[in-house]
Amino acid sequence: MIKRGLGVALLWLSVAASVFAVTDTSPATTLLQQMQQAYRELNFELTLIELRRGQLEPKRLTRGHLDGQALTYLSYLNGQPREYVQRDDEVSFFESSHDGYTLKPSELPGLFVRFQSMPVEQILAHYNVVAAGRSRVLGRIADVLRLDPREPDYYGYVLWLDQETGLLLKLDTLDKEMGLVEQVMGVALNISTQPAAFLTELKAASLPPVLSLVEAYPAPQQALPWQADWLPKGFEIRSQDKHQLPLTGQLVDYLMASNGLVDVSVYVANAMPNSDSRQQLIRQGATHLVSLVNAARMEVTVVGDIPAEAARRIAESITVKTGETP
Repeated sequence: MIKRGLGVALLWLSVAASVFAVTDTSPATTLLQQMQQAYRELNFELTLIELRRGQLEPKRLTRGHLDGQALTYLSYLNGQPREYVQRDDEVSFFESSHDGYTLKPSELPGLFVRFQSMPVEQILAHYNVVAAGRSRVLGRIADVLRLDPREPDYYGYVLWLDQETGLLLKLDTLDKEMGLVEQVMGVALNISTQPAAFLTELKAASLPPVLSLVEAYPAPQQALPWQADWLPKGFEIRSQDKHQLPLTGQLVDYLMASNGLVDVSVYVANAMPNSDSRQQLIRQGATHLVSLVNAARMEVTVVGDIPAEAARRIAESITVKTGETP
């Protein structure tokens, strides 16, 4: 178990100064840039509550800088321990289901972090960003941004940014009817100008050896005997290999596609003779899981933070390549 208590240190005043230096951008785009620069430069500890299908999950995001290195610590506060440590582009994963490991390059899980670290240009490529006034979060004035998807197969989002610092304080995921699908909201924020002892301990901590993505998986970047004939516009295939499922140990074909913000995983295996051919749909917050057995007797499972219909279309589009056998 990694000791918690990461303090924080760096001047937030430089964030505001840099925002005023930006030219030829809309007010909404400037707010996005301010949010990302705040995340890059400030030292903070933000306690969050994630609401998914009526269930609340508390977690804590702590970020700081020491000797030019960015360090981030994410921990889930209820249930089985889950902890993640990021040192620059190295992320160590500590979950109860398996031994700890470190990947490079990698990033912390979750949209709340990814929105603050991905290039603004990628966000603007997929979403119309609209300044939607001001509100209050954590007793602080917040600028509200609405991200309307340019594609019908995407969720929309609403971001609340602390007016004083630019930090992201709240994130709503919306369906196409503007209904709330998932919410992550800050409930406590601490910003410090001095590094705390835990930051030094984290920098010097002995973490699992670093693995590259090639080393992490037994069969990296294999050509697969099947293909996805449809992906949502803007999604590109990032990885193709074989994965061993953690619960069953079964080796399955795996494909991961991404639009830079959201990842979608596709798992394909030969169906058992008595497998049920009916589609199954499971939703947890913004995440949908669709499973089916297709006409080629392939068992296809699609998992991702995308609308149910998009996940279903991907699953139904999986076909055997010409001249191949599943």
